[in-house]
Amino acid sequence: MNTKNKITTFLALCAGGATATALLNQYIKVTAISRRLITSEESLCYRWRLGAVYYTKKGTGKPLLLIHDLNFTSGGQEWSQLVDRLSQNYTVYTLDLLGCGRSEKPNLTYTNYLFVQLLTDFVKSEIGHRTNLIASGESSSFSVMACCQSPELFDRILLINPSSLSDCAQIPGKNSKLYKLILDLPIVGTLLCNIAGSRKMITEKFQKEYYYNPYAVKPALVDAYYEAAHLGDYPKALFSSLECLYTKCNITNALKKIDNSIFIAGGSEEPSIEDIIAEYRKHNSAVEFSLIPKTKHLPQLEDPAKLMELIEVFFA
Repeated sequence: MNTKNKITTFLALCAGGATATALLNQYIKVTAISRRLITSEESLCYRWRLGAVYYTKKGTGKPLLLIHDLNFTSGGQEWSQLVDRLSQNYTVYTLDLLGCGRSEKPNLTYTNYLFVQLLTDFVKSEIGHRTNLIASGESSSFSVMACCQSPELFDRILLINPSSLSDCAQIPGKNSKLYKLILDLPIVGTLLCNIAGSRKMITEKFQKEYYYNPYAVKPALVDAYYEAAHLGDYPKALFSSLECLYTKCNITNALKKIDNSIFIAGGSEEPSIEDIIAEYRKHNSAVEFSLIPKTKHLPQLEDPAKLMELIEVFFA
């Protein structure tokens, strides 16, 4: 076979592989969202300037805004075990962040400041009153920044297993920028996102990182997260921004400045949680805390009753 024929054969194989991968990506998306597990007739829509943001509103009383962990597989379903109980005493808002769940997923680079703006704009537009706030995981960082930037919008703040201050302070390097270029590729990037958001990977996350008791993870919950990971036009946009550290922000100065009452609820089995709490208290001695026994990253799903007890005491 001469050189020209070899090149032609190689290009044909590449084109065939790309086509097959694109079809696989499309098949994964269609099957993942076909069951419509997280759609809700009760959902409301906030027409934000960067995309439609879906949320729910339930109950009466002082507003309480619930912000799920910042992860491309997450959404308002993270609060499914708490909303009914909380709505007996509060007007409860559960938000699907831009790029997550049922909300639009525009093709852009997601940053900490973007979510700070979303949070403050949402409170001004849809709530209209000073609100209590509960934020989970990586959403704690932009929640603290929002409270520092607009203290008149927020009252008490409860953080569930926040990231360490050193983790928040990371910045994208040269390798991150190169990796983001790869993840932004139409076919290869989508495939990598599909692998990260596969049912197998989500199940492993729950069993190893999110839950202390791996046998308590329900398949229906995994299915809901699986669907959330594939809904929308560009789910990989948030995935690539998270992977490449564009959502990180140094919150140390903001933590020192804010005058809000802050409470940290940690899973007793969450890695380094006691060190993280000590780190927060070092910069803001007013921070209160409590650990929830035999839970890890998502006590709001693993042991909602124990978390509810802490919420009732803190927001009383």
